[in-house]
Amino acid sequence: MNIGLYFGTYNPVHVGHLIIANHMVDYTNLDQVWLVVSPQNPLKSKASLLADYHRLAIVRVAVENNNKLKASNIEFDLPKPSYTIDTLSYIQEKYPDHSFSLIMGEDNLRTFHKWKNYEEILNNHSIYVYPRALTEQERLEQEVSEDVGHQFKNHPKITISDAPVMKVSASFIRKAIKEKKDVRYLLSGPVYNYVSEMHFYEK
Repeated sequence: MNIGLYFGTYNPVHVGHLIIANHMVDYTNLDQVWLVVSPQNPLKSKASLLADYHRLAIVRVAVENNNKLKASNIEFDLPKPSYTIDTLSYIQEKYPDHSFSLIMGEDNLRTFHKWKNYEEILNNHSIYVYPRALTEQERLEQEVSEDVGHQFKNHPKITISDAPVMKVSASFIRKAIKEKKDVRYLLSGPVYNYVSEMHFYEK
């Protein structure tokens, strides 16, 4: 199978993530998309970040009725911080019958040349890129780095997708929950119920 790896902290996973993952599996040649939950970096203390197993549980709840989407904890047991190239090497060895592609936002594509062993990633894996709604700061940075990102846009291993542009952020959702706002339409039904029952992000 051709598996798309969609990395994220998923704190929490929201409708934007799910729409992009589902779009990729429906409109590309990917057979499945694995939402890879990034573990907390032990060198970085982040009070708002739920424990790894809680975030994994939320993603599992989100995708349990879709056999084309899967929650993955593949990075939990790898050395931290985990570099994408190391994760790819590990997962390809663990599942030799599958081929693995990366799913990333266009903002990541612009800085892809700074990734560890990015040439090796491109040699061995395809990349699917989705558009992102940019902040004003990101737009200014894009103008500076546009020429860098452009070198990748016509690469045969890179597919630029017309996935819906989602302007939903996990940080906005966490803040809204803390302020007792209604976030039911920003999370899928099962995720909303789970987060509410567990009282996540309320303090």
